[in-house]
Amino acid sequence: MSQPLLLHPRQANLLRAIVLGAGEAGLALSRDLHRVSSFGLQPVGFLDDDSAKQGRRYGGRRVLGTLADLEQVLERYRVDVVVVAIPSMPSHEVRQLGLRAAAQGVTVLHLPPFLSALQRQIAGTDMRALQVGPLIGRPEMHVVSRHAAEAIAGKRVLVTGAGGSIGSELCRQVHGFGPDELIMLDHDESNLHRTQLELWGEALLDTENTVVADIRDCERLFQLFRDHRPQIVFHAAALKHLPVLERHPCEGVKSNVRGTENLVEAAMAHDVERFVLISTDKAANPTSVLGATKRLAELVLDAQQPSSTVLTAVRFGNVLGSRGSLLHVVRDQLASGSPVTVTHPDVSRFFMTIEEAVGLVLEAVRMSDGSATYVLDMGEPVRIVDLVQNFASLLNVRDVAFKYTGLRPGEKLTEELFGAGEEALPTDHPRISMTRPPQAAAGFRAGLHELYDAAAHNRADEVFRHLRRLVPEYSPSPGLVSAGSPYPDDF
Repeated sequence: MSQPLLLHPRQANLLRAIVLGAGEAGLALSRDLHRVSSFGLQPVGFLDDDSAKQGRRYGGRRVLGTLADLEQVLERYRVDVVVVAIPSMPSHEVRQLGLRAAAQGVTVLHLPPFLSALQRQIAGTDMRALQVGPLIGRPEMHVVSRHAAEAIAGKRVLVTGAGGSIGSELCRQVHGFGPDELIMLDHDESNLHRTQLELWGEALLDTENTVVADIRDCERLFQLFRDHRPQIVFHAAALKHLPVLERHPCEGVKSNVRGTENLVEAAMAHDVERFVLISTDKAANPTSVLGATKRLAELVLDAQQPSSTVLTAVRFGNVLGSRGSLLHVVRDQLASGSPVTVTHPDVSRFFMTIEEAVGLVLEAVRMSDGSATYVLDMGEPVRIVDLVQNFASLLNVRDVAFKYTGLRPGEKLTEELFGAGEEALPTDHPRISMTRPPQAAAGFRAGLHELYDAAAHNRADEVFRHLRRLVPEYSPSPGLVSAGSPYPDDF
């Protein structure tokens, strides 16, 4: 192992990065990252298995060891991000490196194969996806701490919605922390197949820990909890597309509220240690069925009788890069030369990356000492128009035409992180706040059963009435037009 590297003063808000590979791709990438601060990374050194390169400096940065030294280097140099710059490295070796780095609470990124790098002419352009700062109005945060691994290691962990964007990323990170068992639950076998393939390089769907089940089926959940005895539950399964739930509110209640209660009851009955619900900023002073049902899901946790199971929730902003998110649609519209569809020139949202979202969930497990809802400080809301223009600039698209459709039913012009009567309280993480739940209102349990009955019989008008009664701050927004944007509001 080489001597400690004397670093230049770190630029504010940059993530410390180790580049794996001191070949031509790695050296070019390191130069680009150092020269262009908007990539968000500060390279602090290299790892390379070539013995002749050990201890040598390239562009002022030393080769700090071999790939076998990864964990020691990550700890010694307080690394936030590992960038794999060995285009010829087989995908299964990249996955193994990813698992090793994830076990240290570190994010892994890698360049695409060499041919793709040639097509882009310079290695640095493949890192454009890292330039989230101009998109979300702030630098990306490395949220998860190394201590989060201690809360996961050796535990039996269940992830619901394991085939979705957030669920699958949770599975990847949890798997890297060395759980005793990772139970992946989803009602869609195709999504499970994809997640299993990404984690293990094969996907036969023939293992006991890959579970096809519906969270609406209470008896099935109790069976699974009896069989697997999970100690930690991450609940990511939900219906989350805002316009869909405005048209089908009964389905939102069945999945987002009743499904959550089914899981909570199973968790408490089987002595789960920690249960984390993934919620949304739309739950704060909700104006949509999505927001109201997710707020009710939070209240379901809050209304439980005291038990040994710690029940917490985390609220997400819109997650960039999740399946069906805004950037996917914008990318396709820009590529086709079509006008970019936006609901309103002043509509704004809180944004976070998938890495930030998953980091928030894992930190919530570490910090949970009682019922609470955790929220990441995402800075100021970002205007969608500004985000689209910045994204277009990154893609070298100069002239962007917009088509405004008007706010859809249930949409807000600007989102909030905390609702009426909620106080933002500090935690031991400087960028995460929490709010303590109020006491459940009298008659809450009876009102829930009436809501469930209305949803079960598909009586939408009754569902709306019960939602307004159970969530007094819910104020349905009619929107300006009923048709419009293809963006499925995500969280």
